[in-house]
Amino acid sequence: MLFSSRSFAATTLAATAALFPGLTTAQTYTSCNPLQSTSCPSDPALGKSIDVDFTQGASDLFTSSGGTPTYGSDGVSFTISKSGDSPQLISLFYIMFGRVEITLKAAPGAGIVSSLVLESDDLDEVDNEWLGADGTEVQTNYFGKGMTGSYNRGQFNPAANNQAEFITYTVDWTSDRIVWTVGETVVRTLTAADAETNQYPQTPMQIKFGAWSGGDSSNSEGTIEWARGPTDYSQGPFTMVVQGVKVTDYSTGSKYTYGDTSGSWQSIKSDGGSINGNLGGAGDLSTTAVTAASSSTATANVPAGGIGSSTSSSDSNLPSGWVMTSDGKVVPSSSATVRMLLIPVPLDLARFIAS
Repeated sequence: MLFSSRSFAATTLAATAALFPGLTTAQTYTSCNPLQSTSCPSDPALGKSIDVDFTQGASDLFTSSGGTPTYGSDGVSFTISKSGDSPQLISLFYIMFGRVEITLKAAPGAGIVSSLVLESDDLDEVDNEWLGADGTEVQTNYFGKGMTGSYNRGQFNPAANNQAEFITYTVDWTSDRIVWTVGETVVRTLTAADAETNQYPQTPMQIKFGAWSGGDSSNSEGTIEWARGPTDYSQGPFTMVVQGVKVTDYSTGSKYTYGDTSGSWQSIKSDGGSINGNLGGAGDLSTTAVTAASSSTATANVPAGGIGSSTSSSDSNLPSGWVMTSDGKVVPSSSATVRMLLIPVPLDLARFIAS
């Protein structure tokens, strides 16, 4: 759900140097949108559980984009030093329902945003975001099918001392509900029945996490205000640190394919496995308390669609046989297609550009 005046490529990744500014739209379109075509490339499935300890170095299950994460004894660091920095890691796999547990320290700094984003090819999305201006809360949010005409789905939830200590955050996602936890405290539960109409996320998700500057002067006034900026880079650098991530795919198989253009979870097909074939594979969700949100984002201009600026993305960081398409999807090289992505832009930015 993050945006930072992102540019995008008009050709294949081999020509990513030829970038141009994002166009304004309330929707996202690609040359192979699973909502419009049944011939889109399949998504490589995780189909199991993994436990990645970044204190031991990089993992070949993730690739970098938007900058260069660094590794040390604390884990992987995502540092913002100047305008345009947006380092992130992107999974080389997708999950079809599942659990993501990430242990991190959020980055400090007005306008700085630390993010965990689960995003699908048809732009279903589940987010956690930590604003550097306030180390006491985390924002939880969701989007469906790239629809960003309203921003009333976000909540600010308690997450005390999140810039000074490592805390484990969990997103547990099934066909029926999404549960967000901070430590062992449930801070939010969203049921499919309670979600906005046609907005419940339910298609295979790629995992992205990193940091970006929502308070950068290149962003819309609404985005800067939401991020509690502006960002003063002279006060930096600003660093988010991720100690580790555990991911369990609640489905099995080697790849996931959209069976029709409905965007429903029932339409997703698994090659060599089954949807929900590993449901419960992460064990019971361990919680000891439930707390309420501190506020909602009913009037916030909350951006959608990835982490920060991806203008420096390159396939040079990918393992052999993989490429990144122009919309940021990591796929086997044989599945790469020429794509054009129109980034979803908050409505206030659309009005600003139009004026």
